[in-house]
Amino acid sequence: MSLISEVSNDPITFNTNLMGYPDRPGWLRYIQRTPFSDGVLYGSPTAENVGKPTIIEITAYNRRTFETARHNLIINIMSAEEFPLPYQAEFFIKNMNVEEILASEVLGDFLGAVKNVWQPERLNAINITSALDRGGRVPLPINDMKEGVYVMVGADVAFSSCLREVENPQNQLRCSQEMEPVITCDKKFRTQFYIDWCKISLVDKSKQVSTYQEVVRGEGILPDGGEYKPPSESLKSRDYYTDFLITLAVPSAVAMVLFLVLAYIMCCRREGVEKRNMQTPDIQLVHHSSIQKSTKELRDMSKNREIAWPLSTLPVFHPVTGEIIPPLHTDNYDSTNMPLMQTQQNLPHQTQIPQQQTTGAVGDGVSRWWYLFGMLGCCAQYWGAFLFPDRRSA
Repeated sequence: MSLISEVSNDPITFNTNLMGYPDRPGWLRYIQRTPFSDGVLYGSPTAENVGKPTIIEITAYNRRTFETARHNLIINIMSAEEFPLPYQAEFFIKNMNVEEILASEVLGDFLGAVKNVWQPERLNAINITSALDRGGRVPLPINDMKEGVYVMVGADVAFSSCLREVENPQNQLRCSQEMEPVITCDKKFRTQFYIDWCKISLVDKSKQVSTYQEVVRGEGILPDGGEYKPPSESLKSRDYYTDFLITLAVPSAVAMVLFLVLAYIMCCRREGVEKRNMQTPDIQLVHHSSIQKSTKELRDMSKNREIAWPLSTLPVFHPVTGEIIPPLHTDNYDSTNMPLMQTQQNLPHQTQIPQQQTTGAVGDGVSRWWYLFGMLGCCAQYWGAFLFPDRRSA
């Protein structure tokens, strides 16, 4: 139905809805391109709507004068079972929009072209759908491209040989390769309608196809257990106390035991410093203690340079002769002029290690051998104390 305004120069928009509802029925659609074009209602009702009068409220708004008008459209839906059309064919017209094909003269021309090809006694349009409602894309605004429209027509006779040409293997192959099929009756439509023959659909409803399929029982299919029988209302109460103990109490008890074992190992099985010192060689403890004392003395000296001389400068034993060596400096020595690192010449009491001489004297060779044996003895005593501390204490 076309909703045309009396004053064609004013921009008018329309709003349609089912009386008492905010929107239209599901089968009814409305389209209006611009406020200056006509509004079109179109659609195909279902069998559920047969015999029910449908009242559509149409509200028109004048965008220039802001005037409003309302009109009620009554649609009476009748059953088409008295005039069955078992053979149905759906065409896709590429060069038209849905509002253009809905014009009475254009739709009449299309049905006339189909009638010339099909030669039925009765031919009616069953459904008209825009390509956008079938998932089509909006065409580009160039070269006057159209959206396309699907038109389904029904007849009382079987399909003609021309319409059957689409189903032959040659045309199916051309369609799969996105090529136009060869249809002999295409020239009867080409003057006004561009038909996409690859998208034509032929439906024969005269052949009743049974949808029932016999179930072959085998692996993976359970036997029929009959109807579902719900449990009775008198259900016995169930005690969940045992489930609670198994779910929470048992894991908690295991976790507590593991915690106690870990606490005993970490807290009650500690060896302590005394046991560690007993198992450590004395020479290693002495070295560690001397390093700690030297570190502490250096830290104290960095705080105040006027303190007494560190213990490392006190008299020590000569490593070879065993004599006591006096301190390097006296108490009244100016520590501010003392170099940080003293060279070998600055140390008056430094022990001079005998150098190898090139002479071949027998006395020098004997002294060198005695010196080597003495060093080996000291090393043997050191390693014996290190490896067998208990024997040395005994």
